Amino acid sequence: MTAVHYRGGRIFTASASGWAESMVVRGETVEYVGSTAEADRIEARVVDLDGAFVLPGFVDAHTHLVMMGEALEQVDLFSATSPEDIQDRLARAAADDPAAPRILGRSWLFDALGEQAPHRNLIDAVVPDRPVYLAANDVHSAWVNGAALRELGIDRDTPDPLDGRIGRDASGEPDGMLYETAALQLMRHFLDQQTSDADRDRALASAFRHYLADGVTTAVDMALSESELAALERALNGGRLPLRVAGHWLIERTGNTEDDLRQVERAAELSARLSGPWLRVAGIKVMVDGVIDTCTAAMKKPFADGSHPGPLWPLEALAPVVAAADAAGLQVAMHAIGDEASDIALSALEHAIEVNGPRDRRHRLEHLETVAPENVQRLAKLGAVASMQPVHADPAIQDNWRAMLGDDRVQRGYPWPEMTAAGAVLAFGSDAPTAPHPPLPNMYVATTRRSALNPDLEPNLPEYALPLAEALAHGTRDAAYACRWEGLTGQLAPGLAADFVVLDVDPFTEAPDALLRARVRQTFVAGKSD
Repeated sequence: MTAVHYRGGRIFTASASGWAESMVVRGETVEYVGSTAEADRIEARVVDLDGAFVLPGFVDAHTHLVMMGEALEQVDLFSATSPEDIQDRLARAAADDPAAPRILGRSWLFDALGEQAPHRNLIDAVVPDRPVYLAANDVHSAWVNGAALRELGIDRDTPDPLDGRIGRDASGEPDGMLYETAALQLMRHFLDQQTSDADRDRALASAFRHYLADGVTTAVDMALSESELAALERALNGGRLPLRVAGHWLIERTGNTEDDLRQVERAAELSARLSGPWLRVAGIKVMVDGVIDTCTAAMKKPFADGSHPGPLWPLEALAPVVAAADAAGLQVAMHAIGDEASDIALSALEHAIEVNGPRDRRHRLEHLETVAPENVQRLAKLGAVASMQPVHADPAIQDNWRAMLGDDRVQRGYPWPEMTAAGAVLAFGSDAPTAPHPPLPNMYVATTRRSALNPDLEPNLPEYALPLAEALAHGTRDAAYACRWEGLTGQLAPGLAADFVVLDVDPFTEAPDALLRARVRQTFVAGKSD
């Protein structure tokens, strides 16, 4: 098998060696990384990088693949700046596809509505005849019109689902807002039933294409369902996917511990069957709380409006699920945005250790947007991974987030350096489609705390910015460690997979905004590039 010697550029390895002049790839594997003089001793075909910058393929430590692909086909409301702008986009979408049975939109921001509250009448004014479903940017709430409410069977007598809420106006009628499980389960399950396998396959293929074009070679899917896993298995071609996927099985709270534990058993069955280097069920995902933008996160103190919701998973319900997953050898990933949610999640991990005894676990807390200093220390002591998303700290989307907290808690938003200072592993991802998926703008936010959407904005708590080398390592090496694939990918080192990216600029030698201008020349997965 002929080896390939890549030389003539600069190689960031994300490994202990740091930098290299040359890299030799034989088949699917890195054979040598180091000096050009040594690499020249190996018989290989030479590829001149022509001054390009090479780094390991990005590992998106937290994403939702099928949802991301679906979102790419929906009405994009992320940049909408007013209710009228949202209405115009919906009206155009309805006119462009008059045969569509329903209109789906994504990524609207509360800030775009100004002083107005989202209400079904705002949508009905432009699309009264077809159901309209608009997922908020954080996906934890949705805004729908009257036709969608009727299609879902929601009226004034419909009870709120467990851990969710149906928004209602002063008269008690549904106002068109669905919060938490009302959106994530009631609405999502209905829309999933309207989605064909062909639709899901197309969405997944789209997500793969976009990721590869933007330099991502591994993705960790953080809310797998039966239909989404089936799409991934259908995508296997000769046992391979276009990029590597580790998945976490979503556990939905039922209110009955036995039913919750049956979902853990299903995850364990899938993990035993799917454990390869291309598709693996790594563990479970649990949503301990909601989000700050809709005041559904579990916080130690009330929100600015006086509301003070509890967790979606109280400790007494969470602890047996975490202990059972831990006993089965599954990784537990817990969505914990509020400071109270991380406290509950860590207590559940401590319970699992007490029940099952000491061993290497590598469980994860997802998001950690606000977390108390003492819980950063607990997280590190427990060996848990801090899985965080720099794009969520983009100043362009922080106004509503800050307003909902309304006090000094905003000064502890997204404290990435505290994690590594305490000794924890910090892994970066995007949480697409709640945020843009490309990793380079993600790294820009991480290293500057400035906005990738509007770089002219003031930085968001710049004291939490990271050096570029550390940020890249969190998005490659540490993200691979977080999904137990550090022996496979995430670094450019002998014996690991030849998963790497070639950029047209070197962000270490140019201004930070080079990360916004850089383009991916090629993405290699297992030594091959399409």
